[in-house]
Amino acid sequence: MDDLIETMASALESFSARQVEQPVRSILSVDGNHAFFGTMPAFVRGAAPGRSSLGAKLVTVFDANHAKGLPSHLASILLMDPDTGALKALLDGRYITEARTAAVSAVSSRLLARKTSKSLAIIGSGVQAKSHLEALSRVHRLTQVAVWSPTKAHRDDFVTNCLGSDPRPVAVDHPGEAVVGADIIVLVTSSPTPVIENGWVKPGAHVISVGACRPNQREIDPVLAARARLFVDSRDAALVESGDVVMGMKEGRFGADHIAGELGQLVAGSVEGRSSDAQITIFKSLGMAVEDVTAADLAYRRAVENNLGKEFEL
Repeated sequence: MDDLIETMASALESFSARQVEQPVRSILSVDGNHAFFGTMPAFVRGAAPGRSSLGAKLVTVFDANHAKGLPSHLASILLMDPDTGALKALLDGRYITEARTAAVSAVSSRLLARKTSKSLAIIGSGVQAKSHLEALSRVHRLTQVAVWSPTKAHRDDFVTNCLGSDPRPVAVDHPGEAVVGADIIVLVTSSPTPVIENGWVKPGAHVISVGACRPNQREIDPVLAARARLFVDSRDAALVESGDVVMGMKEGRFGADHIAGELGQLVAGSVEGRSSDAQITIFKSLGMAVEDVTAADLAYRRAVENNLGKEFEL
């Protein structure tokens, strides 16, 4: 995770420096609007010879999978040789997505949360909740973690599965109970409507929003979104994909200039982060192909170094 966090910081900086060829992801609706199929290609120019990356993630979101005992989010990542275009590797994209998303959030928290941050609230109890706890524990000395999700059994299972965590998360019965007083707030939900209220969030908190990745969905109170200093992974994507941004603009709460900058610009130091300890900051994460391709390339190189994986011919 430590290496992945640094890899994501570098990838974000490359993206914002326009060293990456990457369109906004293409989304196909499957079976009406009950499922989605996304394609996410990227070419990342390397800073040194032989370090460029070329590939694509194919991702599906089928909510009905839960009833079939399958994850709702499934993905595969293809890596190609950037010199020839030949297929180089096929990787499971589900775990890579979980890990790289949390690593990107950790980059945001390292740059935007107050240095004294010690308490974490997690809204959601799925795989992203677990990966975010791991990643954020790498960049902060957490002393308190509270988790809430709508189903009590799910949040209790989350706590049980985090027996080795220090500190061990505590499940609470209301989202406000988790959020009030928290230094860092992570929203990893599938909710299409806000899951936290503006009044719950204390001055100086850093909010990380990972869910609500469609233009008609939002998981942040719109008053909070307008009040905070807002950062995104991709400005172009946020203006068409993020409901928290798109709907806020349609409602006249703010304009496109409300986005203070991209995370990669923060990494490079070309934009200012928080301006005071009392300022609330938000990182709206949508996920980008450059993150998947560079994370997959890291996994591929480590696999080769450790003689892991299987070779096959098509």
